[in-house]
Amino acid sequence: MTDVCANAAPIAVLVYHQIDQAPARGAPFRSLYVAPETFARQMRCLQWLGYQGLSMTTLLPYLRGDKTGRVVGITFDDGYLNNLTLALPVLNRHGFSSTCYAVSQCLGQTNVWDRATGMAPAPLMDAGQLRQWLAGGQEIGAHTRHHVHLPELDAAASLKEMALGKAELEAVTQAPVAHFCYPYGDYCAEHVALARQAGFSSAATSRRGRCHAGQDLLQLCRVPVLRSTSWPVFWLKLATRYEDRRTV
Repeated sequence: MTDVCANAAPIAVLVYHQIDQAPARGAPFRSLYVAPETFARQMRCLQWLGYQGLSMTTLLPYLRGDKTGRVVGITFDDGYLNNLTLALPVLNRHGFSSTCYAVSQCLGQTNVWDRATGMAPAPLMDAGQLRQWLAGGQEIGAHTRHHVHLPELDAAASLKEMALGKAELEAVTQAPVAHFCYPYGDYCAEHVALARQAGFSSAATSRRGRCHAGQDLLQLCRVPVLRSTSWPVFWLKLATRYEDRRTV
């Protein structure tokens, strides 16, 4: 099994956070909210353009070059409840799958890691709701146990956050968890090796860009979709080098 992408054409892996109405102007991280009607329009446009929205497991054969087609990855970071209540019906309407990266020790709680920033707390899916997400044809990925800054930990603690996060999610969902996302996008070469050791098939970063042939599957770029992403920019992100030239 190769550890690098072999796809002939660049593939966009979209990343969302909250599918909900944005808080008032000036609120921290307001950009990470995508309104439900905007999300629905984006998924409708993907289908109209001939794209199939895929989870990371379903996308891997395309990244590896084993399959070709007009595909896009769809990912959600953190495991917000609004992904289940507001995004899932839209995904099902279009026959799309996606991967939601959950924080295993925060299930049923809120985004406590954002407390110091002043970001409003938002409910996260609990174990039963994760199972509903899976029953809806979607996938769960790991996002560590506590949404930590991995470079602040030693190797043993980092591996524990990654490997136990995977095991805990597998225990509550009774489903394999093969994909990982580095919290905050913070990682170094050591953490790539640890992700491999923990048994992940892919790992997503916050580096902006589409996935090109030769890219390490454990250091995948993604394409952020933000509150301000207009329809023309959404298309540019998918189909052009617009994101490939961006930096984090």
